[in-house]
Amino acid sequence: MKDLEGKVAFITGGGSGVALGQAKVFAEEANMKVVIADIRQDHLDEAMAYFSKKNVAVHPIRLDLTDRAAYAAAADEAEQVFGPVDLLCNTAGVSQFGPIENATFDDWDWQMDVNVNGVINGVMTFMPRMIKQGGGHIVITASMSAFVALPTTAIYCTTKYAVRGLAESLRVEMPKYNIGVSLLCPGGVNTNIHRSVEARPEKYGNTGYYGRDENVFGALKKVIENGFDPVDLGRVVLDAVVNDKFWVLPYPEFAEGQMQRDKEVIDAMASYADHPDYARRMKVREQMQGKMPGAE
Repeated sequence: MKDLEGKVAFITGGGSGVALGQAKVFAEEANMKVVIADIRQDHLDEAMAYFSKKNVAVHPIRLDLTDRAAYAAAADEAEQVFGPVDLLCNTAGVSQFGPIENATFDDWDWQMDVNVNGVINGVMTFMPRMIKQGGGHIVITASMSAFVALPTTAIYCTTKYAVRGLAESLRVEMPKYNIGVSLLCPGGVNTNIHRSVEARPEKYGNTGYYGRDENVFGALKKVIENGFDPVDLGRVVLDAVVNDKFWVLPYPEFAEGQMQRDKEVIDAMASYADHPDYARRMKVREQMQGKMPGAE
């Protein structure tokens, strides 16, 4: 997807934050036709007030990512308005933090349904359409929490490890369909994701964590306010799509910690080299390889 002009992007969570930054970049700088999907009508209204002053093609759709029928209808609407979707940005996500021992099932279900099932629904809705039309590109937004487990982030971390696994699997399976895949893992980004609990549906109402607490919101905002500007991060994603980059990890400050964790894993694997079962399994493997067609 070197030439994005005139192509169609579908961006979840597009009314605010990281996703709105992507929408601005893809619409204004790449000249794409952009659909922004969001569960919050106020965010869609604010975004469209911005885009109405620009010479761009942007269409809003109110969408609950957990509703598969609504997702299919949104995909149909996108195609009716702009044509087949070439780029899917699974960007919408929610977060709520606290000690794992205080979590309720509703705390788990809300983040799992949005952060994991919402991404699955996006992939399963648009992947068959992209295959049929001969290609496209899928961006999945995880987090540096897909690599780093920190206290109070157990639920969020679980969801982000999950979609990282999905993205890596798609990376293996999609090239035969001419579908590129990128995995975006933000660290700090100056957004309002800390206020996502304001849109938490009543069906997930039982929580062991904070609610609409301005003191908590203020503390969480301080953690991320010096992070990436969403538009700057959107330009990083644009580069990844154009240049078919899978790993989108613009946070070099995490590299040393990742190397330490990787070494720990590798050392753990290597420590079993003297286990008696290892020699047996290697012998069986050699015998099987010797029986393969073409083996000498």
